[in-house]
This record gives sequence, C-alpha cells and structure tokens, in this order.
Amino acid sequence: MMGCPMAPGGDGGVASSPIAAILPFVLIFILFYFLILRPQQKQQREKQELLKNLKRGDSVITVGGIYGRILNVAEDIVTLEIAKGVNVRVSRGSISGLESVREEEEKKGKEEKSEK
Repeated sequence: MMGCPMAPGGDGGVASSPIAAILPFVLIFILFYFLILRPQQKQQREKQELLKNLKRGDSVITVGGIYGRILNVAEDIVTLEIAKGVNVRVSRGSISGLESVREEEEKKGKEEKSEK
C-alpha cells in the first residue's frame, strides 16, 4: 500500500458540515412559512372573528353563493332571509363574508381602474 495517494485521515475529500446540508431546507421552510402559512393563518383568524361577530340585520353571502339578511343567530345556526318571506337556516360556518364588505371592495376596484 505504498502507492496509495490518500492517506487515511488526510484531507483527500471535501468534508461538508451537517449544517451546510440542512441550511437549504431550513431556508425553504422559512420562505414557505412567510409566503403561505402566515397569510393563511391571518385569513383564518379574520374569518373566525367575522363569524363570531355576526348579528341580526347583517347582509351576508354564504359559501354556496346565496345572499341574505340575518334574522336570527343561535349557537351554530343562522337564519337568513333570502327573499321576502323565504327563510333559510344555515350553519354559522357556511357564511363566507359580509355582503357590504364585498361591495366596498368592488367599488375600490372600479375606482382604481378608472384612475388608470
């Protein structure tokens, strides 16, 4: 074994540290957290707050696309009036948002387009 070019324990190869191997995965996770998870958690908190603050007289839209006005709010059941004399009971979780908020967002979008 005289002609062996690499001695045992020598610097024959490039040794990579475990930190250098894990660093790209850590950076990807951090990027994933700030771009996807954090905004999603914020939206979820806002929706929970909206559902908690529902009250009689609010105009809402359901996840099924039905517009209505709240007549009664029980524990988990909301009674909506979707037409004169037509009442529907839905789960509180099926309310997607307030109708007035959506109308304001549409108005802002139209104003921004007209300014350009």
